[in-house]
Amino acid sequence: MPEQNVFQKIIAGEIPADIVYEDSKCLAFHDIAPQAPTHILVIPRKPIRSVADLEDEDGPLIAHLWSVIRMVADRVGLRNGYRVVVNCGSDGGQEVDHLHYHLLGGRALKWPPG
Repeated sequence: MPEQNVFQKIIAGEIPADIVYEDSKCLAFHDIAPQAPTHILVIPRKPIRSVADLEDEDGPLIAHLWSVIRMVADRVGLRNGYRVVVNCGSDGGQEVDHLHYHLLGGRALKWPPG
């Protein structure tokens, strides 16, 4: 069995995280290396490696993740706006092989991002 990545260990409760929301389908927690004043990661509990690995049956889960992103953004007070980033693969900047959304806010964000 392959070694669990850091997100799977957070889901399993083996690594602590500053969780702002959780339910049976996902977790949202503060990033340990924030790139903005507010930087929260939203991850599915289901082990999906990346956007490229999504299947048609994952549609309801992805819709749920977006609802959670919207709710968490409101909960943490991102009323002036925010950015949601999802990286896919090494060229896209993905560092952990588990689908995750970066919720960034708390300041004006520049474009292009990088």
